[in-house]
Amino acid sequence: MRRLTVLGTCGAWPEAGRGASGFLLEYDGFRLVLDLGYATLPRLLEHRPGGDVDAVVITHEHPDHCADLSALCRVRYFAPERGPRIPLYCTPGVTGRVQAMEPTEDLLDVFDVVDLQTVPSGHRVGPFRLDAEPLPHHVPHAGVRLTAPGLTLAYSGDAGPDPALARLAAGADLFIAGATLQGDRPDDGGDPYLMSAVDAGTWAARAGAGRLLLTHFWPGSDRARSIADARSTFGGEVLAAEEGMVLPL
Repeated sequence: MRRLTVLGTCGAWPEAGRGASGFLLEYDGFRLVLDLGYATLPRLLEHRPGGDVDAVVITHEHPDHCADLSALCRVRYFAPERGPRIPLYCTPGVTGRVQAMEPTEDLLDVFDVVDLQTVPSGHRVGPFRLDAEPLPHHVPHAGVRLTAPGLTLAYSGDAGPDPALARLAAGADLFIAGATLQGDRPDDGGDPYLMSAVDAGTWAARAGAGRLLLTHFWPGSDRARSIADARSTFGGEVLAAEEGMVLPL
């Protein structure tokens, strides 16, 4: 089974009934989580009741991308059989931010932490080759490219537009891209640390991606407009992520 399950789609904070950033990627029995923002753990537990995943990747330390890592830690920490530590690939600042939420339960008892920004090219995570690209944001941040036989998936996280996105998503079957903003960029270039749906479409087109999945919507955004914005610059399939959505890969 090869599929992507959407755990949450909002940026900043979750709307009622939604979660912040989070995805579960399953590939022939290997389960990898991409980000665990506010309110994503309950949906993860619908699929993995014991929180038993094989790896976690957190793009940066903002809580809409990492807050529920604390909750996953508690699920595993208090499990009747904790099992081996889970590889946790994250940028500097994530573990300190999350550990501060609950200092009495050590993240290192549950997770084997690896600095996402220093993983060597071609690093293996289960069936995947993991490559990370530093991308512009308000804090240290890395986009992620995961490659396995028959699948290449790229995830921008919550980054601003940058030429590195063309490398990150080059030829990807699925490009998951933040689309926080709407409309064209102003003449002065706008916010360098956030992408719009137009930006997401532009970089998907430059990268030659197959499908584009928009996510990280500002709460209250008109998602149909974001799809239309992305389609103005990208001719491939454009989808808006929705909580509980399952995409076969």
